[in-house]
Amino acid sequence: MRKLLPLWLAVAACLPGLACSLLGLPLSPPAAAAIAGGAILGASFLLLWACDVAQNDIPQALALAVVALIAVLPEYAVDMYFTWMAGQHPESDYAHFAIANMTGANRLLIGVAWTAVAAVVWWRTRQPVILEPERKTEVLFLGLATAYAVSIPLSGTLTWVDGLVLIGLYIVYIAIAARRECEEPELEGVAACLARLAAGRRRLATAVLFLFAAGVIVANAEHFSEGLVATGRLLGVNEFLLVQWLAPIASEAPEFIVAIMFALRGMAGLALGSLISSKLNQWTLLVGMIPGVYGVSAGSFATPMPLDAVQMHEVLLTAAQSLLAVGLLAGLRLDIRGAMLLFGLFCGQFLAPAVPESFWRLLPGHLDGTQVHFFFTFLYVGAFALMLPRIVPQLAALVRRGDRRAS
Repeated sequence: MRKLLPLWLAVAACLPGLACSLLGLPLSPPAAAAIAGGAILGASFLLLWACDVAQNDIPQALALAVVALIAVLPEYAVDMYFTWMAGQHPESDYAHFAIANMTGANRLLIGVAWTAVAAVVWWRTRQPVILEPERKTEVLFLGLATAYAVSIPLSGTLTWVDGLVLIGLYIVYIAIAARRECEEPELEGVAACLARLAAGRRRLATAVLFLFAAGVIVANAEHFSEGLVATGRLLGVNEFLLVQWLAPIASEAPEFIVAIMFALRGMAGLALGSLISSKLNQWTLLVGMIPGVYGVSAGSFATPMPLDAVQMHEVLLTAAQSLLAVGLLAGLRLDIRGAMLLFGLFCGQFLAPAVPESFWRLLPGHLDGTQVHFFFTFLYVGAFALMLPRIVPQLAALVRRGDRRAS
């Protein structure tokens, strides 16, 4: 029973938020954000365990498509809420919050989670993280999605056509990945305990976890999102930054913790591979769904979601970070130097808004606060360009290896 203690703790974290939502209890914005955020965090763990156990009972192709989507439901729920409200109130800041949440989640995955896995592996073994050869598919499609994402800020709009392209990339990736040989999932802790149940009880427990966690997330998405925004206004904190960095923590934390546990147990490739899959999922499906949800909410796809220059700079910076990450993974490995480069650039762009304007004016070009994104975008792209002589042969080798296996 002690192995199931995390399960009961996660359920307990869900109950206050679920009760407040169902009963309509009035809460202050900070309390609403904290209680709803705790509920989403608990539900995220439940979804993660349910997804792991479900792989024992459904075909691999279905598992790849459905489980990958369900695992990131918390992130989708918050972002799609902001996007839906942007369609209902186009004159509001909801469109900006949707972009803030999406870009923050993507940059946290690479800048913090990937770095942490590489750091744990280096600390234990003084070796880089080596990915399994099958992960070349994720790296190649992440590169394709990144290349297309660069065109979004350059065109100045995020339209339903962009959404179709990005979702189409994910569908093609799933079709290719589904051809892999089926492997037994490596389960630990709660998931391992549930997997040992008899088939009927295991499937029932998995279904209950899915339904309960999904209900908790849907019930708390609005309260968490609105609570964050209202808390920012109440405390005088920039709402955009609060949504960008605090909101993804509740949804990304379980996957991050599990990846670190895998790394500590010597399964470095599995740890980083799961985070790469999550990044690909968010960079295709999450971004691709935004214009579709906005169009449905607004009642028309003719007018794209309104985004100003700041939001487009956020997307460009996120794409530049992804570009460098793909370059570092071209050899299916991530060493500590590459990880520290990602982390250092992430910390720089994360802390940049807190740096006084007078400091940026000391740099060549006399930057102001609105140009800092361009500065870090230049650093990401510049680092990628310096690595090109090494990256091109590695990417070519990945493509050739894929061609040989296909034939």
